[in-house]
Parts: sequence; structure tokens; C-alpha cells
Amino acid sequence: MGILSRLAPCMVTWYAVVTGANRGIGLEICRQLASNGIVVLLTSRDEKRGLEAVQNLVSSGLSHGLVVFHQLDVVDPDSIASLAEFIKSQFGKLDILPDGVQVSWNELARQEIDLTEKCLDTNYYAAKRMVEALLPLLASSDSARIVNVSSGMGYLQLCLNSEVLCLILFRKFQVNGQKEYYENLCEERIDEVVNKFLNDLKEDKLEENGWPIHCSAYTISKAALNAYTRILYPSFRVNCVCPGFCKTDMTNNVGMLTAAQGAEYPVRLALLPSDGPSGCFFVQKEICNFLTIFTFFTFSTLLYRIYKK
Repeated sequence: MGILSRLAPCMVTWYAVVTGANRGIGLEICRQLASNGIVVLLTSRDEKRGLEAVQNLVSSGLSHGLVVFHQLDVVDPDSIASLAEFIKSQFGKLDILPDGVQVSWNELARQEIDLTEKCLDTNYYAAKRMVEALLPLLASSDSARIVNVSSGMGYLQLCLNSEVLCLILFRKFQVNGQKEYYENLCEERIDEVVNKFLNDLKEDKLEENGWPIHCSAYTISKAALNAYTRILYPSFRVNCVCPGFCKTDMTNNVGMLTAAQGAEYPVRLALLPSDGPSGCFFVQKEICNFLTIFTFFTFSTLLYRIYKK
């Protein structure tokens, strides 16, 4: 029995759009969603590779009617608008949006302005543009859900120095003589963080101002995406997930999990029941807490420093 039949037996037809889906985790998300009877719109910037990916899925036994291709360049607003119009005319609604387009770590080992801007545009701003364009279609669904494929590297509270975090993402005030921090997130404040990071990079002040110095663009782009997810969740069932260290082109095929294994986690969130969690950050199946990420990053930072020596 498929996941969909167990979790949502009342739903007749669900429609999903998967970005960056011609390979890796995106392709496996398409395979697993379609295997659960969901009509999947597989998107890719490269039309030839996207069509080949659809053919490969059909050849593996999936029904041709469950996997449809549409070209999409997530950094091109006109391309996103074309996709939205296609969905509206063909499906009339959108139920699932797993967003997984990413700029590779390999490109980000060098702290170059153009690569940093590309990373921020692809990993953060493009995700926002997709949601904004598809919002009316998601609103037409009885149970819309968005799954942002993110990373533990973008855990919000560890990406910024405390002063910047309190100033821009949180409001600070005194309660019984103790400092308390309450979330006051909005899009404008997240964008301020991203712009401040970019300005500090241009002025060679990352380390001085407390920003990450290893894969910093990737880290900040994912932190911004995680924060944006928190803003969206009152309206839809929205979650972020880190699928783990997977063997894909992005990691030079080095990792602990296959792409298929990594895809299981965003698919699980895409198919949560209507009363499932929302506005959460998952590491695989577990909702993440500060201590878990702190321990992971402390260990990772130590390894990185030892390796540098």
C-alpha cells in the first residue's frame, strides 16, 4: 500500500511540481511521488535532459500520465510565469511544491562575488519567486504543502553573530532583568541579512563580522530559506528538510546515502496528513532542535579546523 493511500485516502488527484528534477534527489522525489499516484510535473532548465529524465521514469515502469515535463529556469521570472500558466491551464491547482534547486558546493569553495550572488539568487530568491508565482494555485488546493530541501548548514541561529541576529531577525527586550528573544521574522528583515552578508563579503569583512567563512554563501542562502519557511507556515503546511549527506553530482558523488534514500525524507513531508507538523526544520525524519545542530556543527567545525592544519 502506497504512502498516499495510507495518509490521504480522500484525495482523488494530487499535483506536484519538482524543481531541478532531471537528476539526483529531485529526480528521485519525482519517482517516489509518482509511485504514490501523484501527478508530477518534472521541471528542468535543460529541456533535453528533462525529457530524457521523464522517459527514464516511464521506462522504469511509471505511467506516462503520472510524469509530465515542463521547462523551468528558476532564476528567470518569465520562465516561472510560463510554468504557473501551464499548471493553471492543465491542472487548475497545485498540491505539493518540493523545492530542491541548489548551486553546488563545488562552485562555492571559492568566495567569489559572482558565484555568491548566483548561489543566493538560486537557493533563496528563486524559491521565493516560485512560491509567489504559485501561491494562487496552492491556495486552490484543499491541502497544500511546500517542502524546501535545505541543509543543516543553514540552521538559523548558528549562521550569524549574535548582534546581527538580534538586530535584524529578533526583537530584544528585558523580562525580569533577563534578556529574552522573541521571533519577529519578516521578508524584509531576512533580505537585510542577506544583503548585509553580501556587502561584508565585498568588503572582505566576513570573519570580522562573525559570518561563516567556509561555504558561507551556501550556508547563508539556506539560513534565509529556512527563515522564509517560518514566515510561510501559517498559510500552508510548510517544512524544511535536510535529507542528509547524499551521493549526487553536487557532492561529487561522495556521501553516506543514495539520492533515492535522501529523497524519502522530503517525500515523507510532502505526504504528511493534514494535521501534521508545519513550520519545522527536519533533519531526515526528526524535527531538529538547537542542541542537535549545535553538537553537529561543533564537531564539523573542529574537523574542518583540523583538516585545514
